[in-house]
Formats: sequence, C-alpha cells, structure tokens
Amino acid sequence: MTTQTEQGHAGGFILSKANGRRSLKNITVASGENMKAGEVYASVGGYAVPLDPTDSSGGADTVAGILFGPVDASSAATAGAGVVRDAEVNANELVWPSGITSGQKTTAIAALAALGIIVR
Repeated sequence: MTTQTEQGHAGGFILSKANGRRSLKNITVASGENMKAGEVYASVGGYAVPLDPTDSSGGADTVAGILFGPVDASSAATAGAGVVRDAEVNANELVWPSGITSGQKTTAIAALAALGIIVR
C-alpha cells in the first residue's frame, strides 16, 4: 500500500479573516518558485518569493504576507493570492524557511502583526 502525505490546503491555516476579500491580495509568485499554502513570503521586485531572513540586501528578508494557496511557478511567474491584512492564523500551519532561528521567526511574526496578521 502506498503512503500518501496530505499537503496544506488553500486557506487551511486561517482562523479568521475580514469579510469578502479584504484580507487577500492578488500577487504574482516569481518564476522558479514552488510555494506552499501557508508559506510566509517576501516581495522582491513585485514578485512573491519565500522569506529569507538572511537576505539583508535583496529584500527577501522583509515579510509581505502569507501565501493563501499553493503556487507552482517552476517554469514561469504565476498568479496567486496572499493574506496581507486583517487575519488570524494558526502558527502550526505556517510554512517557514528551513533553518529559520527562533529569533528570526519572532521577528517575522512581529512583522506579520504589523500587517494586521495575528499568529495564534
């Protein structure tokens, strides 16, 4: 029997959000990225990229939001949606970069709070 692993669902990390689409924003994931629902992202040159707390000069260290659903932009920049304001999210469902330190995560969570995204 084949073992299957369930992936995060679009919006599955959201505990509450504002009415309608107020919490969401249309975004474009940068070409070459394959991002998961609930992944904390930065914006570089107008494109969503995975957060990289060690990138102090390229902008990937600045939190811009949380990816609503999975986006495979492996071969070309691809449209998606980001949670960018007025939401509460489940900390256990967020996707962080591998190797992120507890201090870097605390800083990123504070940046999310500044956007109006509360991590519970």
